[in-house]
Amino acid sequence: MGLADLGRIDEVIHGRMRLGVMVYLADVETADFTELKTVLEATQGNLSVHLKKLEEAGYVAIDKSFVNNKPLTRVSITEPGRKAFKAYLMALGNLIGGKD
Repeated sequence: MGLADLGRIDEVIHGRMRLGVMVYLADVETADFTELKTVLEATQGNLSVHLKKLEEAGYVAIDKSFVNNKPLTRVSITEPGRKAFKAYLMALGNLIGGKD
């Protein structure tokens, strides 16, 4: 394996903030925007940009609603997102010398 796996590293996931989102959502399935912002120590604008990239790739689903007249944004990992994250972790493991 090794360097051949470098091409399998998903650039959409590989960014620090997007990787943080995927790691968190892989564990909790769904989180609200404020929760992600706090956990990842992100600014609202920065997190929004990265969530949009993940959503465009089909890795997360974003649901916007209102609760008590306040906006609520919920982010969930999708099945394609879960598969892409698993493939990313396998490629990264192979790249650094791990086994499947």
